[in-house]
Amino acid sequence: MKIFKNVSVEIEGNSYFNGAVTSRTVNFEDGSKKTLGFMLPGEYEFGTAAAELMEITSGELDVKLPDSNEWITIKGGESFDVPANAKFQVNVKSITDYCCSYL
Repeated sequence: MKIFKNVSVEIEGNSYFNGAVTSRTVNFEDGSKKTLGFMLPGEYEFGTAAAELMEITSGELDVKLPDSNEWITIKGGESFDVPANAKFQVNVKSITDYCCSYL
């Protein structure tokens, strides 16, 4: 189990796609931040400003990364990277928990 120490959590959450995707922002002492959240089954497209590391902590989804026509299956315990200023698609197969790190 991963535990974050000495952090602050923003009380107001982020909600996307009519509440099907939600997250909370976690701020670290060094100024970095992550979001922790979940996605309900469905198809979604996201855009990035910064590069991201998406760690899937539980669940399963398929992801289509920028400049690819291929869907890749990602399960709990696996991760994928998304470049800055890009769009990517996910097809969430089961309720999926994630941790997004901004790089």
